Amino acid sequence: MARFASRHPVWTFIIVLAAAVFLWLIFAPWSAEMEETLGRKRIFLNAIFGGVTLGALYFLVASGFTLIFGLMRNVNLAHGSLYLLGGYLGFEISEFTGSWLIAFPAVFIIVALVGIVLQHQVFRRMDGEDLRQTMVTIGLSVVLADLMLWYWGGQSYTIFAPDWLSGPMTLPIISSIRDSGEIVYLRYPAVRMAILLAAIVIGIGMWLLLNRTRLGMFVRAGVDDREMLAASGVRIQYIFLAVFAFGAGLAGIAGIVGGTFQSLSPGEDTRFLLASLVVVIVWGRGSIPGAAIGALVIGLSEQLGLVYAPTYSVVFTFLIMALVLAFRPQGLLGSAR
Repeated sequence: MARFASRHPVWTFIIVLAAAVFLWLIFAPWSAEMEETLGRKRIFLNAIFGGVTLGALYFLVASGFTLIFGLMRNVNLAHGSLYLLGGYLGFEISEFTGSWLIAFPAVFIIVALVGIVLQHQVFRRMDGEDLRQTMVTIGLSVVLADLMLWYWGGQSYTIFAPDWLSGPMTLPIISSIRDSGEIVYLRYPAVRMAILLAAIVIGIGMWLLLNRTRLGMFVRAGVDDREMLAASGVRIQYIFLAVFAFGAGLAGIAGIVGGTFQSLSPGEDTRFLLASLVVVIVWGRGSIPGAAIGALVIGLSEQLGLVYAPTYSVVFTFLIMALVLAFRPQGLLGSAR
């Protein structure tokens, strides 16, 4: 971030100014003239928080993808299938045990084991062969999608949150002011705020793991020069197995999150794979902060587009990607290699 600011002071100023205006729109009370121009503030706030929480879900999926694709250079186009598989398994486990929380570690372990099998049996045999990895994982995603359709059918599934997370919570943000002068604060689903908080904690933990621990040092060294690290006696294959398993497990956890405040149905795997690709392409491979910012931008563009330009909302995400590919192919936070 500091390097970007020093190299691009004008763009940094524009981004900071836009962020300041954005925060003012969120926290300041709106006048009647502003509501005539932009619509009711409550609708705007719901779109913002919907975009932020959707971005948290995208981050959980994309952070696993950026570990596997960005750091390890493994093209895993079956990543969306791991998301949907985790969601379906989370539904079954929560229904069987009656506990929403138990589903998270159980699904993480199961999907991580699937990731270990993928890395050991597929990617290890095609190391450095991007085209083969792409074609094989596309085939795997089709097979997994058909198997899930066969077993769970074409209907939608919803994972119910526990009672202590049901209902709305009051946030210290003014949504409107009544004629009597009474201030009305925004109320928003508690489960979405809990998911947002969990995504922030996971993101900080991943950044610390990769940048402040010995394991993270081995991972980054293995990406830059695998042969030299292996020559020093480090079992790099085991490290990559662990990273792949962790990224796959994150996708499985994201499936539970997606099934909780949206739904699970055939086709969701493709949707979240595309979102992960856009996040990694726009903000640079292997960057956890980049994945977080990219997921936030994509989530906000989708939700604000649905509210203010529903006809063209689906275009905004890919328009952002096209502009970045045209002017900065390595990603906004990526480095040219």
